[in-house]
Amino acid sequence: MTTGLHPGGTPQDPPPTGNQSLPRQAPIGHGPLPADNRPRSSVITARAAASFEPVGRSVATARSFVRDTLQGWGFADIVDDAVVLTSELVTNAVVHAGTAADVLCLRSDDGARIEVADHYPEREIPLQGAAITMSSPDREGGRGLQLCAALASRWGVDYTPTQKLVWFQLDLPARPVGTRTAGPSLPAALLPLADGRVRVAVVQIDRTGSIASWNEDAEELFGYAAEQVTGKPLTDLAAWPHTPGTSTGIAEALRLSRWEGSYGIRGADGRVIPVYASHLRVRDTGGEPSTVCLLVRDHERAVLQTPMRGPAPDAASTPDGQNTDPFEVFIGSPAPDDLDGLLQRTVERARDMLDGDSAFLLLATDDETELEVRASTGLPSARQRFARVPVEAGPGRYGSARMPAVHEDLQAVPGAVPLLSGTGMRSVVTVPLKVEGRLTGSLGVAAEGPNKYSNEEALRLQFAADRIALAVESARLGELERLRRGSLSFLVEASDLLAGTLDRDQTLALMAQMTVPTLATWCAVYTIADQASDPYLSYVLHEDEELIDGIKSLLSKIAPPDPVPTPGARVWAAPAEAAHQAALRTSMRSLGLGEPTRRVSSGIGPTLATASAVGGETVVLPLVARNRVIGMLTLGKPTDEHFRQEILELAEDLSRRAALALDNARLYSERTAISQSLQRSLLPPDLPHIEGVEVEVIYRAAGEGNEVGGDFYDLFPIRDGVYGFAIGDVCGTGPEAAAVTGLARHALRLLAREGFGGPAVLERLNSAILDEGARSRFLTLLYGELWPQEDGSAKLKVVCAGHPLPLRLRQDGTVEPAAEPQPLLGVMDDLELYEQTVTLDPGDVLLCVTDGVTERREGTRMLGDDGLTDVLTTCTGLTAGAVAARIMRAVERFASDAPSDDMAILAMRVPGLQKD
Repeated sequence: MTTGLHPGGTPQDPPPTGNQSLPRQAPIGHGPLPADNRPRSSVITARAAASFEPVGRSVATARSFVRDTLQGWGFADIVDDAVVLTSELVTNAVVHAGTAADVLCLRSDDGARIEVADHYPEREIPLQGAAITMSSPDREGGRGLQLCAALASRWGVDYTPTQKLVWFQLDLPARPVGTRTAGPSLPAALLPLADGRVRVAVVQIDRTGSIASWNEDAEELFGYAAEQVTGKPLTDLAAWPHTPGTSTGIAEALRLSRWEGSYGIRGADGRVIPVYASHLRVRDTGGEPSTVCLLVRDHERAVLQTPMRGPAPDAASTPDGQNTDPFEVFIGSPAPDDLDGLLQRTVERARDMLDGDSAFLLLATDDETELEVRASTGLPSARQRFARVPVEAGPGRYGSARMPAVHEDLQAVPGAVPLLSGTGMRSVVTVPLKVEGRLTGSLGVAAEGPNKYSNEEALRLQFAADRIALAVESARLGELERLRRGSLSFLVEASDLLAGTLDRDQTLALMAQMTVPTLATWCAVYTIADQASDPYLSYVLHEDEELIDGIKSLLSKIAPPDPVPTPGARVWAAPAEAAHQAALRTSMRSLGLGEPTRRVSSGIGPTLATASAVGGETVVLPLVARNRVIGMLTLGKPTDEHFRQEILELAEDLSRRAALALDNARLYSERTAISQSLQRSLLPPDLPHIEGVEVEVIYRAAGEGNEVGGDFYDLFPIRDGVYGFAIGDVCGTGPEAAAVTGLARHALRLLAREGFGGPAVLERLNSAILDEGARSRFLTLLYGELWPQEDGSAKLKVVCAGHPLPLRLRQDGTVEPAAEPQPLLGVMDDLELYEQTVTLDPGDVLLCVTDGVTERREGTRMLGDDGLTDVLTTCTGLTAGAVAARIMRAVERFASDAPSDDMAILAMRVPGLQKD
């Protein structure tokens, strides 16, 4: 990949890639487009370009390039759409068109334009104005333009004789600018009171809740120097809450995107100083979150407090001039611009409006069968967030969330509001949130005392709920759309990663790494070998590596989940229950109430940490591939946390892709193991020891994953003092050639031990090969019999049927062929073969090779028989092993490319006579 970045500059068109530019063709529904589709007022402020090779991995690289470029420009709002569109268009270029892809990113004030060009030379150029038919979304290709039409602000296609260029424009969302609020000019006597110098303490809190920075005004207000408080938790200084009715805890407030309210700070002199605070959650360029807190004295709160928005010119007003817009009165102004902030403000206002002790808001799932807790105040929100309750629950008139309900005393109606079980709340009023008659949520306010609410409070709360329902639903749909676009980008990345490996262990690791921490805090993968096998715990991952061993130990002690093929996530309570029991036993032993602590192998710390890690909601998703459950994907949350419905739906999509990838890896592993086992059976297990003769064999099969190909060798005892040897080459490589290899090797042994001589053995083998019919392949074979002699020499009888001739190296360095060529096997029915006798004197070497050695090529050069002879002449005095190694080294060095043919080398040497 090649890239270039050019910040700034005047607006220019990308440089042409062809010799002549044709007019751009209009996409369907857009009409003819001019040569330059960018508005003339759009100034290019930066550009980045990259080229990608026509290989599959380039798609992921292109996605990363576009994501990094747009994030670097601060265009995070359009990153997900840009990545999805780029992925489709680059896939069309490098995968379907099979050409390189050029990607150009152009930044302007109002958004970004991205151009993707391929170089397909035979593409048909459509006529101007010709109708273009979009392909079906179910087809493998052709979705790129449909996605452009769905997601881009503008898009188009350019054709030249050498390339096709698809471009799309993504505009930045409009942001409000200018004055947010303004107030009238007031007499000085009506202005808020403040000290002579207003001090605003600026305190930054890191993600752990500790103070990271402390300015000079904070030192003056509270009496602490910065070095005294830096690194300490804010809870050590905050008197929380200072004002009655502030039920949100400080830890929760610091996690909210925005928060505003009163509390106290303990000064250096021990007194509590009332302050008014405005919190804003931010993150640095590295993604690290922190909270910036602005603090003033409570009586100076007007400096920070968000003012109420004044009435619009056409808004109805009461006689005292107050705004009568019900939504503005209830929610405050300005309204939070994010869903979580809006929901949190809603529950706080509802609680204050009815003078309650707690409030909660639930949103309905898409099918309206369940409600999901999204905001609460006065309740353990960390425990309740994303918990789900059924829409229809409980007895009597309190059983439906679709109607307003007043609960005078929850003790009289147990389970009427499952969310409040065990919270101490006695009375509660709940009202539905509806948009166009459809249930979208439920809002409730509860109090610790009984009989606090009546129908009058229910009507007041329902009136407020009706005013905010549309705003909440609009914000929810906006969040859902962002989540779905992010999910699409996530699934594209996941599919690409899973398709890139056929290794089972790597696939398991990828499955876990894609879910943690994006979808869950921890996960476990169970696999099932076959229908008769029990699920096996294959992989465990937690975002904190120190907890992995504890979770793995806990899961190994409980029964695995049932392999139910029903799609969707189902809750699995066993891990949380087992962790709770283990933690309870450990705590009792540590207090001396159970078994002696000396019998406990691990301390209380790891056990309690493990219990907390798996104490939340745990769900199981089946891994179904080819109509069979091959495993389960288990996702978990820490104590009292729940999964939101959108995350579970995304996990279900991921599990389907992961199951198919895992099954493909399993099939590939099984077939590879079978292939390797069969291939190993085609080679002799061991070479026999021959008294008085050194033997060495080197074998190399061509092709990845092949241990045996079309070349083969053998050396075996025929009877006492007589040995058979063979080296052959079946036409072709791979499994088909290996099948003939096995036939030849086993037939040679059987016929030779039956007492047949060399010519008879080969003639019968020739008939057996021809009997294979269409599966037969011709075979070159050198076969011989070896008789070691008492005088130290060795007698050989050889038949060379179409094979490269064996070479004999004498002690004086001369090399000569040791046989004559004869017809190869597997071609003619009637063969008349004869054998030749060769005597190897002490110190002589017989070298036998296959044509993969002699036909080793580098460009137009070939090693050949002469090259092999030249190498062999340098081997005088070497052992058989050294001769074979030198030949193989010379073959490998002859060319830089990997061998494309099988190779076999058989060297036999008669050692020289030992002198007394």
